[in-house]
Amino acid sequence: MLSIFILIGAYRYYAQLAERFGKTKWQYGVLAIGIYLGTQIVLGMSYGVYLGITDPESVDNVNYTGFSGVNMVGWLISIVAVWGVYKFLENKFIKERPAKTIEIEEIGKTIDQ
Repeated sequence: MLSIFILIGAYRYYAQLAERFGKTKWQYGVLAIGIYLGTQIVLGMSYGVYLGITDPESVDNVNYTGFSGVNMVGWLISIVAVWGVYKFLENKFIKERPAKTIEIEEIGKTIDQ
């Protein structure tokens, strides 16, 4: 249930970023969902492999539906991954913005001359 709230928050967070820089909101929202779910899948599979290697019989008794330490660590790592990609995209969009205005200004100068 908590993952659903995290997904909704991540979607809205990325959609606001896209709106601020004039990008398509739903595409970046889906990107946030993909990053979160992808991180969860990778962490879950890694933990499953770890359990399979260290104690093969414990794999049959694992319950992933509750609040366990592994789930909480997975949520935190996934949130950090979503935030890290958000900051990367934000910096990328900020760097792209001035480059476009300079080109537009140069086009105007060549027409006036």
